[in-house]
Amino acid sequence: VVVAATLSVASQSRPAGGSGPTVYEGARLIPGDAGAPIERGALYVDGGRIRAVGALGQVQVPANVTRVDVSGKTIMPALVNAHVHIGYEGYSRWGADLYTPENILDHLQRQAFYGVAVTQTVGSSPTDASIAFQRDQQAGKMPPASRFMFIPGMAPPNGGPDAILIKGTKITRAVYEVSTPAEARDAVRGMAAKNLTHVKIWVDDRRGTYPKMPPEVYNAIIAEAHSHGMKVHAHAIQMDDQKAVVRAGADVLVHTVANANVDDELLGLIREHKPYWTTVLGLGDRSEVCNHDPFIDQGYTEKVLEHIREESCGAPSPNAATRDQFMTNTLTKFVAAGARLVLGTDAGIDARHGFGWADHHEIARWVDLGVPVSEAIVAATSRPAELMGLTDQGVLKAGARADFLILDANPLEAIRNTRKINRVVLAGVPLNRDTLAARWKAERAAVPSR
Repeated sequence: VVVAATLSVASQSRPAGGSGPTVYEGARLIPGDAGAPIERGALYVDGGRIRAVGALGQVQVPANVTRVDVSGKTIMPALVNAHVHIGYEGYSRWGADLYTPENILDHLQRQAFYGVAVTQTVGSSPTDASIAFQRDQQAGKMPPASRFMFIPGMAPPNGGPDAILIKGTKITRAVYEVSTPAEARDAVRGMAAKNLTHVKIWVDDRRGTYPKMPPEVYNAIIAEAHSHGMKVHAHAIQMDDQKAVVRAGADVLVHTVANANVDDELLGLIREHKPYWTTVLGLGDRSEVCNHDPFIDQGYTEKVLEHIREESCGAPSPNAATRDQFMTNTLTKFVAAGARLVLGTDAGIDARHGFGWADHHEIARWVDLGVPVSEAIVAATSRPAELMGLTDQGVLKAGARADFLILDANPLEAIRNTRKINRVVLAGVPLNRDTLAARWKAERAAVPSR
C-alpha cells in the first residue's frame, strides 16, 4: 500500500542523473562535528557515500570523476531533526484521516526541500504502519525525501498529546496507554521485541486537565527501557517534573521549563546526567509567516498564508520579552551545565510552524539567545544523529552518507545563511528542489485568494 501510494508522486520529485563519482571542489567545508572548517576543500562522493574529504588538491579521486566547482560556497551536513509530529498536518485542516503514506511523504519532502536529511516523529505515529513505511523507504521504493525515523509514545489513558494531537492519535491508536508499572514494562518489552530503540513518555497534566503519569509508572518505563538499551524521551515542562524525570534517568528532555528561571537543584541534575535536550523554542514564537519571506512562503498555498496571517500576525505578544528572558536564562545555564542540545521543532501540530523552515528558525533562535554558531551547527547535525544512533549521518567524513547542503553564504558568519540553499544533496544526488517548488506553486495557483 505504501509503495502504491507513492508512485503517483515519484515522477514529480525524483531528480535527474545518477550518483556517479563526483568531487565538489573549492567550497568551505563545515564538518558538523565541531572540527575546524576547511576553507578551500574537496568533497569526493560516490555510491551515495562520502569517500574522502580534505583540502583542495589533497584528495585522491579517480580519473573519471565529475568535477563540480563550488568555489565561494559553503558545504555543511544536512540537518537532522529529532522531534516532529509527522502525518496529521493538512495546512488547511488537521486530522487522523490525513495520516496516509502520501501525506507522510509530503511532509518528508518538505523537510528535505529545506535541507533536513533525517526527520524523527516522536510519540504520535502508529508503530506497525511506521515500521512498514520505514522499511519501504529504506528499500528505495519511494522518491527522495528526508529519512523517516519514529519513536513510539506512552501516556496514561486519556493523557499525553496536546488537545490538537490527541484527536489524531486516539483514532490511529498511536500512543501506548498504561496505568500500572506492570503494563508499562510489558509495553516496553513489546517495543524492544520490534527492535525499537527509543520511547517517549508524557509527564504533564496540561494544567490540571489531563491525568498525569505517576512516578512509579515512568520509573518502570525508564528502568525497563534501559534494560533493553532503549533511550527515553520525556515531555516534562514543569520544573519539578523535569527534576523527577532526569533523576529517574530519562535520556532526553523535551521542551523547556515554562515561565520560570531554572534553579540550582535542576542545574545540578543536568550537570550530573547530561541529558540530550530538544528546546522547541520556535513553536511559541511569533510565526515567520508574518514576515512575507519567500523562503518561508514557498511551501504554502495563498489561502493558508492568508489564514495564518489573520490568526497569528496581529500585535506581538506583550509577554514575548519576558518569555525570551526565561528562555535565555534556561538555554545558557543548561548548555553550560552540560545539557546536549539537539534540533527539534515540534512541527506538525500548527500550520504557522511549518515543516522544514521551522528547523532554520529554531537554529537561529538558539544563536539569538546566546548559543555560539558553531555549537548550533553541531546541535543541528551530528549530535541529533548521535542521539538516534546514526553514526554515518550529520557529518562530513569518509564513509558517511552523502547528505549535505551547498550554501551560497557562510553560516559561521551569520546563522541565517543556512537559508541560502543552493543545493540539497541526499545520498549523493542533488534533490530536484525546482520540481518540488513548482508543484507547491501549482497547488497555490489552484486555490484563489480571498
